[in-house]
Amino acid sequence: MRTAGASAMCLAAVVCGPVAPRAQAWAADGPSPYAFEPGAERITGATTTSGARPLAEGVTYRDSIKSGSRLVYRLDLEASTSTYASAVAVPEPGSPVDSSDRIKVSLQNSEGSDCGSQEASIGSGSEFPRPLAAYAYRTADKSGYSCRDSGRYYLVVERLGDTPAASGSWDLEIRQVSEPGLAKAGPTRAPSAWPSASPVPAENGGTGERTGGSSFYDAKGLTGGEWTTEIEPGASLFYRIPVDWGQQIFVGADLSSSEQPDGERVNGAFSMALYNPARGFVASSNSLSYDGKQKTATLAPLPPVAYENRFGYRGGDRDMRFAGWYYLRVSLNPEVGAAFGEKPLPLTLRVDVEGEPKEGPAYAGPAGDFSVSPDDRDQAAGGRSREDEADKGATMTLVAAAGFGTGTALLVGLGVWTLITRRNAARDQRPHP
Repeated sequence: MRTAGASAMCLAAVVCGPVAPRAQAWAADGPSPYAFEPGAERITGATTTSGARPLAEGVTYRDSIKSGSRLVYRLDLEASTSTYASAVAVPEPGSPVDSSDRIKVSLQNSEGSDCGSQEASIGSGSEFPRPLAAYAYRTADKSGYSCRDSGRYYLVVERLGDTPAASGSWDLEIRQVSEPGLAKAGPTRAPSAWPSASPVPAENGGTGERTGGSSFYDAKGLTGGEWTTEIEPGASLFYRIPVDWGQQIFVGADLSSSEQPDGERVNGAFSMALYNPARGFVASSNSLSYDGKQKTATLAPLPPVAYENRFGYRGGDRDMRFAGWYYLRVSLNPEVGAAFGEKPLPLTLRVDVEGEPKEGPAYAGPAGDFSVSPDDRDQAAGGRSREDEADKGATMTLVAAAGFGTGTALLVGLGVWTLITRRNAARDQRPHP
């Protein structure tokens, strides 16, 4: 017969039971596909502005786009904030792509004027499928600019190129974020000079193995230092690096020699790209050829993070416009596997974040994504991703709920046990027939 105490323990076990492990969304015998943010809202882009559905700030959306297509979404914006809308395009692994294949992201006002646009392309010499990201923006700091007013705007995502439509759809991940306006007037000219020489590797930088994520969502944190991993042919790895105001980032990658050095040369074997906190494209390196011997790729020097970079004319430099998480994507051409074997190749990432953090601009509100906190630095040092932080938060919530549930169950069990004990005592005190 089950006692009240046993019942309480059973209830506690139900509350505290183990959480089912996250299901693996990829095959064990191949590279991980792009990990879209869990809970991303499905949306269907319109073909005209009249049918465009609204996007909410800070919400991640999923859609897909065919070759030659144009999708339109609606944004309702205030005049006091700057807005950045990004699209990550994900070609199907193994699908055919051409050097001309690209996405274009534009932001337009209600009069049809372009506020800004950016393109991200496969590019010549590196024709293999991998995620591409670009953004468009409307800033609140350009006096008299036609896109400065509050009202209705439209995000336009286009898939351009010469690959036939039969190549299939590309998945899209779409996100809009806002940057506060300034509480007081700030600089209006880009810096005229900044350090462009690559730094000497820092002796006190981090070292060790750091497996990458497969998307912006599960990108693993990095600090300055040398980090090792392995990359499979056809795979893309994502990392994120906190870069504060006044700091300058330098990135390089060393691809190891192969155990089978007699394969054919693969042009465009390795691709590396850097994106800013709004997922805007900053810089890339796509021209590395691989012949089985060790190779090195580097990103061209970029200016220190500064608000006034946005007023520059050179692409990449002007996208180093705010502090926050900068994202690094590295991809290995699947042809490397065909030429040198499908075994993963060792890869070393060299990251330098130079300069002491400086005070940021006088924002009129919380900086949100465009800042670096002590917790961000801890996440980077520990190699954690947004996914890891979400899992940790869910675990803590479960532990708290389990603790509350266990305590409640034990109190209920003790109450029932006490009642049964008293009844048994009263029964034992009755005169026996």
